[in-house]
Amino acid sequence: MRIGLIIASFGRPEVVRQLLSLIALQVRGPDEIVLSVVSENDLEAGSLSNPGINVVYSSPGSCAQRNKGLEFLRDRVDVVLFIDDDFWMSRTYVRDLEQLFSANEDVVAATGLVLADGATTPGIAIAKAEKYLEDYIRSPAPAIWIRDVPDTYGCNMAFRADKIRDLKFDERLPLYGWQEDVDFSAQLRGRGRIVATNQLWGVHLGTKKGKVSGMRFGYSQVINPLFIFRKGNMSLRRALVLISKNIVANLVGSVFPEPYIDRWGRLKGNIIGLLHAAKGKLDPMYAVKL
Repeated sequence: MRIGLIIASFGRPEVVRQLLSLIALQVRGPDEIVLSVVSENDLEAGSLSNPGINVVYSSPGSCAQRNKGLEFLRDRVDVVLFIDDDFWMSRTYVRDLEQLFSANEDVVAATGLVLADGATTPGIAIAKAEKYLEDYIRSPAPAIWIRDVPDTYGCNMAFRADKIRDLKFDERLPLYGWQEDVDFSAQLRGRGRIVATNQLWGVHLGTKKGKVSGMRFGYSQVINPLFIFRKGNMSLRRALVLISKNIVANLVGSVFPEPYIDRWGRLKGNIIGLLHAAKGKLDPMYAVKL
């Protein structure tokens, strides 16, 4: 089984270099690695010394960059693995991924256990992430579980290549592409099982460098779920719950804002999104104009 890895990155060359060093330690490495970047400035000199690394250039945005990686890779491998450029995989991740797909022919998509997620915190330092990984290895081995889920989590998600040859990430979800993982996974329903499992695991650093502005992200927090609902790839209930939770978090956070989140900017974006939604204007691309 050939396994290909796609990493979309923008503005974080030092993180990419360290991630590639980590990937080189996999007990069974990816057969091919694709770095989908916007320009040469996204890569450090000397970071491409590992064999099997390919670089493709794309317009900015996680959906566009992932699609560019797919164009290059999907006909060359059996399984396509996406990880964020700040996801620290266990050293057995790729080996265990191969075992998972080999042993479960009905599984078309899989997402792994995130031991710690810095996305909603100040972020996790690399040294701390490595300690999480080491501590998990040293702890008693847990019973392996595989659970059916409605969709995958974008920081680490894998797909059977022959099941996604006709699929693309929706580039109308610009920039960070919030909820693009849900939108993409929904297209696989009916083609096989979508699962989450602790057979695969790692740590999401939640690196803040390279993120979009608070106002743009706040707009996406409202418009993207409604847009995906209108496409039929998210339930209305789930979309409204997502929107409500984010607006409440931004309202509360605006009183005592965290230094690593632009709560006021997000709240302003939320309000603009709500006004547009009230008028029936569900255009995620408007975020680029903010």
